[in-house]
Amino acid sequence: MARTPGRHFLQIPGPTNVPDRVLRAIDMPTMDHRGSEFAELGKAVLAGMQRIFQAPKGEVVIYPASGTGAWEAALVNTLSAGDRLLMCETGQFAALWHKLATRLGLDIELIPGDWRHGADPAEIEKRLRADAGKQIKAVCVVHNETSTGVASRIGEVRKAIDAAGHPALYMVDTISSLASIDYRHDEWGVDVTVGGSQKGLMLPPGLGFNAVSEKAIAAANRSKFPRSYWRWDEIIEANKAVAIR
Repeated sequence: MARTPGRHFLQIPGPTNVPDRVLRAIDMPTMDHRGSEFAELGKAVLAGMQRIFQAPKGEVVIYPASGTGAWEAALVNTLSAGDRLLMCETGQFAALWHKLATRLGLDIELIPGDWRHGADPAEIEKRLRADAGKQIKAVCVVHNETSTGVASRIGEVRKAIDAAGHPALYMVDTISSLASIDYRHDEWGVDVTVGGSQKGLMLPPGLGFNAVSEKAIAAANRSKFPRSYWRWDEIIEANKAVAIR
């Protein structure tokens, strides 16, 4: 592969450029992933991610995965094939999350959009009020749409769900917003927040995150989706025991 002199500077929505101080921090020999030093690092990272998500009451699950993997983990841990979702078309990545959910065999009720506006809390409330049988199991919203920069009002969507008196889980994609714009997992009543390392955190690609509420964990206990790599329960237990795998 030919190399161009000088430092390559990415000028795209993501992955973002990794600062020199971060590159220096990760320029170290591989650590024993079952040793005490790695366990201490794991504890510090989990606590740090709780602060970034503003989720001191929630659990954080970290995967060696892309944001797509974190999307799938959010869905397969909490739902079952055939469950109905309410999703909002706000841009390219919202469309890709919708496509992934469809491939999993989920029944999608899509609120169409023009990619110029975020999710409409009033329309979400209207759809949930119309769901008399409470068949919608989750509402999925992209906080900041990477392809357009359009942001959704996550706190207002939570109020809309509450105003409708609907028990649906609330899932939010923060892949391009986490650590970039204000986000409050606990305060805004989000059940599953999806994140990635490669944008606002200014880290190399390759880590996917789920911040998880107690309500989401209860849903995971009822889920019928087959899952192994994505299972929250075993990872959460390992996190508590500081046995990072």
